[in-house]
Amino acid sequence: MIRLMLKYSFLILFSFFCSRLSSQTADDQFRKPLKEVISDIEQRFNVKIRYSEDLVKDRWITYAGWRFRPDLEKTLSNILSSQDITFTKEGEGKYKLQNYQYHLKTPEEGKQQLEYLWSRFNDVPSWETRKAELRDCMWKALKLSPLPPKTHSKPIITGKRTMNGYTIENVAIETLPGVYVSGSLYRPLKSKGKIPVILNPDGHFGDGRYRADCQYRCAMQARMGAIAFSYDLFAWGESALQFKSSDHRKSLAMTVQALNSIRILDWLLSFKEADPNRVAITGGSGGGSQTMLITALDDRIRLSVPVVMMSSYHSGGCPCESGMGVHLCGNGTNNVEIAAMAAPRPQLVISDGKDWTQQVPQVEFPYLKKVYDFYGKGSEVENVHLPKEGHDYGLSKRLAMYDFIARHFHLDIRKVQDKNGKIDESPVTIEKYPAMYVFGEKGEKLPANAVRDFTQLEKMFDK
Repeated sequence: MIRLMLKYSFLILFSFFCSRLSSQTADDQFRKPLKEVISDIEQRFNVKIRYSEDLVKDRWITYAGWRFRPDLEKTLSNILSSQDITFTKEGEGKYKLQNYQYHLKTPEEGKQQLEYLWSRFNDVPSWETRKAELRDCMWKALKLSPLPPKTHSKPIITGKRTMNGYTIENVAIETLPGVYVSGSLYRPLKSKGKIPVILNPDGHFGDGRYRADCQYRCAMQARMGAIAFSYDLFAWGESALQFKSSDHRKSLAMTVQALNSIRILDWLLSFKEADPNRVAITGGSGGGSQTMLITALDDRIRLSVPVVMMSSYHSGGCPCESGMGVHLCGNGTNNVEIAAMAAPRPQLVISDGKDWTQQVPQVEFPYLKKVYDFYGKGSEVENVHLPKEGHDYGLSKRLAMYDFIARHFHLDIRKVQDKNGKIDESPVTIEKYPAMYVFGEKGEKLPANAVRDFTQLEKMFDK
């Protein structure tokens, strides 16, 4: 009887509680079109808000008026968070709306995450445990655990050219059945004994690996005495013969690019003159993302130079840099911690004053150096910051890279200096696109087994 009464009392209380909840839900929920709400914000706070019509079309805000606060940005957060829309300040009284940017935090949030990570590791054992956890998760996130079997085909090599102190060849490597990555192989014209190997992954700059700054840096690396290889992003350059340009912005592009780097390095280290103890990687922007990731994953990389990319609050704005969830590993990481996984191997971080690397000297670099200090190797990591420069792999950035690699790999930098001891890129020949193609100007030489459908690529990883 008592049990029955208790059960009956509970049902009465539960019904009363539910009725109270429902009574607090207004019939119309104070709904207003998002576009109208934005107009209200502009008038109330005397600001201008920029957005695309597609972003606000057919969107409504419940309890719109109740979300307003005396503070403008708090109001924007209250209203837009329910729509997965974010805002950025473009100037005094000017804001821009955009879809939620999963790869982007605020600079302050990035700093806070670094401070949290900083507090967790104080010596080599604790850091090595963290690094192992991250690396294991990263391989799995990329769907590269285990690695796909190697193909048995030989690289396709065409069009050898002899330049001033170096040679160039066009190369395509089959990294998955029917999936090719194309690149340019630069070698010193004369060399003795074992020589270094340098990977140069491409970034999101116009003209891809064909652009002048990429040709300059690879040719100069070869003229100093190294084997240099530059290669396309997935679905860019000659990879776009197989896949649509829109496929580049699919998450699996990140996996393919990582696998491309690994298989390219496998091939380069098969050269009898390649020195496995002197292997480097350097790239800018998206190539900088690849530089940090591959160095973190592959201990064969002995030196890295990520350019205009290391940031605590920006993980890479393209899914080919952040789409596979690598940055969710270890309950959350960022590009600074990923770059720190290179320790104690030599690393030069190049940053500038006009993108997300603008706070590297004050915020990100001290964290990076702390990890190197665990190993007593603080001098092995450097930062060249160019506060008046922007997002590129320009001359001053290349000069810093040449010097760093030459010092650590004992290359003869005199081979690229003029009579006054100044590094001189003028002997380098900048080629036009067709000279660098592996598969012909219209892709007419693409192998018969070449995959031409992204769904085929997806099926390889689904297996």
